[in-house]
Amino acid sequence: MPAVSPIRPRQWQQQLIQLLRRRLERQLEHERDLLVFAGPGAGKTLGALLAFRAMQQEGRLERFLVFCHRTSIQEQWQKAAKRLGLRLHEWPCSSQQIDEAQGILVTYQGAGRQLELLLSELERWQPMGCLAIADEAHHLGVDPEAPESTAWGQTFLDLTGHCQLRMGLTGTPFRADNLAFCAARRLRVRQEGGALVEQICPDLTVEPRDLIAEGDVRPLEFRFQDGWVEHSREGIPDRDVSPLSAETRESWRARNLRRAIQLNDSSSISQQLLLRAQRQLSKVRLQHPQAAGLVIARDIDHAQAITQLLQEDGNRVDLVHSQDPTAAARLNGFQNGNADWLVSIDMCAEGFDAPRLRVVAYLTTVVTRSRFLQGITRAVRMTPELASNEPVPRRASFVFAPADPLLMGYARSWSLAEPYVIQPREEEIPAEESGGSWRGPNLPLEAVEDGAGQMIRLRTPQLPGFLKRA
Repeated sequence: MPAVSPIRPRQWQQQLIQLLRRRLERQLEHERDLLVFAGPGAGKTLGALLAFRAMQQEGRLERFLVFCHRTSIQEQWQKAAKRLGLRLHEWPCSSQQIDEAQGILVTYQGAGRQLELLLSELERWQPMGCLAIADEAHHLGVDPEAPESTAWGQTFLDLTGHCQLRMGLTGTPFRADNLAFCAARRLRVRQEGGALVEQICPDLTVEPRDLIAEGDVRPLEFRFQDGWVEHSREGIPDRDVSPLSAETRESWRARNLRRAIQLNDSSSISQQLLLRAQRQLSKVRLQHPQAAGLVIARDIDHAQAITQLLQEDGNRVDLVHSQDPTAAARLNGFQNGNADWLVSIDMCAEGFDAPRLRVVAYLTTVVTRSRFLQGITRAVRMTPELASNEPVPRRASFVFAPADPLLMGYARSWSLAEPYVIQPREEEIPAEESGGSWRGPNLPLEAVEDGAGQMIRLRTPQLPGFLKRA
């Protein structure tokens, strides 16, 4: 067994160990599921393994089963297990390896494809105390009316029926489809209007603002590029323009954002945004020479256009997307410093760990809270080496985005843990039927000029007071 390096658990990780101990002592069926909500950079992977190892040393658990949503995430689980001296094997593996292993690591998709075989192999674990760990548990949707549509959730339930505890880990405990998810406790609460709704209740919450105050992660500062968006067609004399940050009509807000992220749009909003993001990265590199930037694009064509623009400005750029067979190698190269900028569509959200990321440009039409937070928080991570050279609070990372009212609203509350409320189905109203009732957040705006306007600087008021500068 490899040598085990001493690791002192963070405060919240110590609380997790105590939580598992209490649950295993009581052994109540309704307490078998527990959810840990901790922001990116909190150390969820290491915390879960520290908790298992503590319970193993006390004789309360013997094995653990880890589920994750991408093969690219498996490496970080392997590294963390090795640090703790735990034998963790990736599935598929032999029966002998399963007997020898303390943990098995499997993707949700891989488990679904070989469900019967995996069930058969894990039968030998049933008499033993087993902990199931669902990484990014919000992917495990549960729909009682259509279980086949949430296959990952059903697979997880089928494989973990014998486990003493099922622990979900998440940095963004939300779903866009209004479904609950596995390994999460639901509580019925009454809203102000009197309606009863279900709310996902984490058993342990570690808010980003607490991690910032402790120096475990970086704070974020936001730069929202404002401007007027023109919707008139060529040859038609009447100009139909809309202010990006002040638009209150939902259909116009969405249309504004689609236009604003295009490099060839007459407003020049996205071009100005990218230029300012590059300037900010140059400033950051004066103190952090290896710092890099991430651009989140809408689709492959859009990403290629952004890549070309950045390269023309003299940057080393890597473009990654899920259809590229070399994407994993490119991500590894970027983590090791091969490029100044990474342009991505769908591969740099959950689980992507690159502490050199200090600037994020959000240029996509995806405006769900979870996707926005997943994208921007790639820039909050620290390493022990970086931490040893920086004071607390850590130096801020920067987020650049079009001044879309929804995104600005999310930015104001990114450091807080907001509850995920599951609305009754009969009260759901499709977004396209909501008409003009939508209203954007009330934000102070600077003057807007023709075309690309001013940059709206937003430091979230929920962050610690040390970020409030004159």
